[in-house]
Amino acid sequence: MTNDDGIDSPGLAALTRLAVGAGLDVVVAAPAEQSSGASAAITAVRDEGRTLMERRELPEHAGVPAWAVRAQPGHIVVAALTGWLDPVPDLVLSGINHGANVGRAVLHSGTVGAILTAAVHDVRGLAVSLDVALRPTGERTWGAADDLFPRVLELLLDAPPGTSLSLNVPDRPGAEHRELRHARLAEFGAVQARVDEVADGGLRLGEVEVGTAPEEGTDGALLAAGHPTLTALRSVAEDVGRLVPDRLARSERVRG
Repeated sequence: MTNDDGIDSPGLAALTRLAVGAGLDVVVAAPAEQSSGASAAITAVRDEGRTLMERRELPEHAGVPAWAVRAQPGHIVVAALTGWLDPVPDLVLSGINHGANVGRAVLHSGTVGAILTAAVHDVRGLAVSLDVALRPTGERTWGAADDLFPRVLELLLDAPPGTSLSLNVPDRPGAEHRELRHARLAEFGAVQARVDEVADGGLRLGEVEVGTAPEEGTDGALLAAGHPTLTALRSVAEDVGRLVPDRLARSERVRG
């Protein structure tokens, strides 16, 4: 269990509750601080080469081993799968993220980066995200994924090793959801970065909600219409056919 919102996130507590309720043997290892936008970075705060971390007790899950790690979620997953935890985890759950992870912008998500890192090690992963407005008001519905989680977990466990699934859930009670839909990625995410200020010595990045409607049938469009969405993601792989070997050889002859 990890996330990018940090060890004290209510979303992490909600997903831990679901994992424990499903009978999984759970270990929580999450960033000590907010790490949103970390993608699959493996940076960490170190002292004499050692990643800093401390044991924590989760208020509602006293029996679940938990660590606050001063590192990005990708770093935590790499450590967990390469010798830190014994036995080695065979499943990585990430979230529940405060905000949807839709469109090609999932590239930048630490929540998604955690499961794509797991896929590199042939470990199944599930990222769960709650569709929250950029500047939300009121309380979040952290139980929104409760009815969906058992179904999606079953799909994941039946899938080949290295499968990565991203589940996005509307921020409303499950009874108000429309049916779960498979969805392809939208061209853009729900929120985009922009430069708000440029001055001597630096610049200021801000975030804005995308004004244009996402393409029909994509994760962004279906989620906006009240559907939970499920998308299978592929981790890093070569793009077969993009670079034709014969053309590469001809370009080398021209240069020569």
